[in-house]
Amino acid sequence: MKIAITTSGINLDAPIDSRFGRAPKMLIYDSDLGTYHVQSNEQNMKTAQGAGIQTALHLCDEKVGCVITGNCGPKAFETLKAAHIAVCTCTACTVNDAIEKFKHGELVSIDEANAAGHWVW
Repeated sequence: MKIAITTSGINLDAPIDSRFGRAPKMLIYDSDLGTYHVQSNEQNMKTAQGAGIQTALHLCDEKVGCVITGNCGPKAFETLKAAHIAVCTCTACTVNDAIEKFKHGELVSIDEANAAGHWVW
């Protein structure tokens, strides 16, 4: 399975970024092969609206089965859910720690967004 982890770094020792749509990078880890590559997400970092949706659509193209991030807003969550991509939350650890937690069943997928959307009054 491919797992996307939000980060600002370029390797497994990098910290998880708590943002989903505006994370600087996505580390895509292939659990079957034990390999990874890093995708830039800079195109969505300064977007006024829709960063989460655009990031989610990019991950659909990558054919990931799970996302590990700190927070996921409602529009991004619904986009991922519609694509049957699980969302797990994890904070204050490295990408590698999050992968290990996932492998050992210590991360549970969330059933709804855990961050408010922008422009909510």
